[in-house]
Amino acid sequence: MSDGREEREEQEQRRKWEKEKKDRDDDLDRDWERDGERERRDSRAVDVEAMNAAVRAQSGQRTRRSFLVAAAAAAGGYGFYRWLDRSPMNMRLPEPLRHMLRVNAKVSRAIFDERGLAPTYPVAKSMELRANGNYGLKMDLVPESYRLQMVGVENAGRLPQYVDDVTAWEYQYRVKEVGPVEHDTKVRPKSETDSKADPNGDAGAGLGPMMKGGPASTMVGSSANGEAQKVSPELVAVMEKMKRRPRGQEEAGMSRSTLMPGTPGLLLKMDEVTSLPHHELVTEFKCIEGWSQVVHWGGYRLADLIAKFPPARKADGSLPKYVYMETPDGDYYCGFSLQACMHPQSLLATEMGGRALAQWHGAPMRLHMPIKYGYKQIKRIGLIAYTDRLPDDYWTKLGYDWYAGL
Repeated sequence: MSDGREEREEQEQRRKWEKEKKDRDDDLDRDWERDGERERRDSRAVDVEAMNAAVRAQSGQRTRRSFLVAAAAAAGGYGFYRWLDRSPMNMRLPEPLRHMLRVNAKVSRAIFDERGLAPTYPVAKSMELRANGNYGLKMDLVPESYRLQMVGVENAGRLPQYVDDVTAWEYQYRVKEVGPVEHDTKVRPKSETDSKADPNGDAGAGLGPMMKGGPASTMVGSSANGEAQKVSPELVAVMEKMKRRPRGQEEAGMSRSTLMPGTPGLLLKMDEVTSLPHHELVTEFKCIEGWSQVVHWGGYRLADLIAKFPPARKADGSLPKYVYMETPDGDYYCGFSLQACMHPQSLLATEMGGRALAQWHGAPMRLHMPIKYGYKQIKRIGLIAYTDRLPDDYWTKLGYDWYAGL
């Protein structure tokens, strides 16, 4: 009788055989998987290499094209720069850039026509305007000596304010104490001045040699070849004979629109301006430097003064196109279209924040024209002249836009 050992051995042998068979099957499956993976990997490698080859070919073409385009663009940019750099100069700007300023002015006129009203604000939002630039203000004007010169007025000879030579009027000045105007953004503090940086040597205090009858500058801009233009020799000769403070003592020099001695016109006292209707205006003063302030102005509409002393008409009955203004003694000057001067918000300002103007803000009377940048809003107006010729303009001769429209 068997004890079952043979049966157990047979079972054990069967299990061993089945395990070996399973291992062989597993090895075979792994081999198949490895072979399939290898085939797939090889296939992918072929595909990737084909794609890489296509990309390299396309990249090579684009790189050459891009290089050619970049080279052409660089050559074109350099050529444009050289053309611009060699263009004739027109008042410190290459003529193409000056032309673009004129185009911009035409577009602005076509859109706004100098008739749009600037926004107004509550008085509570206003503040005193910062002192920024003291051209034409470097000596304090004696108020009693102030007269507003007006030239080109209709029937001027019949008016009681008429004189044969408005330029013969002499403004009186006094040496001023150090004030805010000496520390504005246009003038270095007095303690830092030196003769090289400040040819007048007074940091705007009105004490330097140019303020005491030194030689007048006659530089008025740049000619086509970049050389300084001069005012007419006749005007220079006449000015040299005059025993008065020379004109045009700032960087832009003497104005080409300044009056020749012997020019007839009107001399108005301040009470002839203040007899006009009084107006107040709270508007934003905008500087081309990028800052702005809301200011409360008081004064008299320029349009009312023009209505009271209208320009003489030309032979064809039309009005002159422009208005020219300058400070007493002609250190600072601006030109405007007659239409801009007739704008209802163009104000001959005599007050700021409910108080009379300070000397460094242009007392006794300055221009506020909110449709223009601040450099057009001339302080201490000494002359208003009607003209049919485009007037000279201080900052235009130093590279700015004549129109200066917002």
